[in-house]
Amino acid sequence: MVALFTLYPMVQAGYLSLTSYNLISAAKWVGFDNYVALATDPAFWNAFWNTILYALVVTPVTVVLALAFAVMLNRAFFGRTFARTAIFLPFIVSLGIIAIAWSFLLDPNIGLLSYWLSRIGIVTEQGWLTDPHLAMPAVMMVGVWKNVGFYMVIYLAGLQSIPTELYEAARLDGTSAGQRFRHVTLPLLSNQTLLVSVLALIATLQAFDQIYVMTHGGPYFKTETLVMLIYRKGFQELQFGYASAISFVLLLFVFVLSMVQYGFLRRRAVTY
Repeated sequence: MVALFTLYPMVQAGYLSLTSYNLISAAKWVGFDNYVALATDPAFWNAFWNTILYALVVTPVTVVLALAFAVMLNRAFFGRTFARTAIFLPFIVSLGIIAIAWSFLLDPNIGLLSYWLSRIGIVTEQGWLTDPHLAMPAVMMVGVWKNVGFYMVIYLAGLQSIPTELYEAARLDGTSAGQRFRHVTLPLLSNQTLLVSVLALIATLQAFDQIYVMTHGGPYFKTETLVMLIYRKGFQELQFGYASAISFVLLLFVFVLSMVQYGFLRRRAVTY
């Protein structure tokens, strides 16, 4: 199954990246011309930096919020189950449906969120998704809101595996809540932090669904990511060889960043 649905498509895409192929005529061997063309393609570099910006903002914000929610919801209080469900629910809903709903919420004419923001003086005439300066923050917000619940559950599982005796011993030593969090909770959640950080980074570097539905990469390609560029070059412009080359560059980029992140966090991981 892995060979059929993963290895074979990767090998085939690698071959296509070395050809000029438009789905109509036979593939023409061009060697590394597609990769050389990427170096001077403004569309590629625009999508590359958009992807970097999206990942640099969404990944740390998602990880920090997931940890904060997990710590808050690990305590017993009335309504805790409802709060956990409410935060986790967006993750299991179709991303396309969520993107459509948020598109309506952010609409400057009929959007409820836009109306609330206008009541406190935050107004944008063009609209969140049509303003070149606000479109990227808008899709970032939806990306965080969508995935934070999933990573919160991972952190909750880690918090519930920490023995209460450690907190009791630290409390007897006269430590404050902040010190217990820094010296007990964070070190014992290092494995969960490693997992969450790598998963969140990979997800943000592959962002496509919600951005495609909400902005189609606009306005003025301000929200076009590498995956969206692959889709545009391959399925809209029928440059499958060029799109395959972009996909392999993205694959290498994700792999290198993931390994660097894994190595950096692994040194701080604690196996309890």
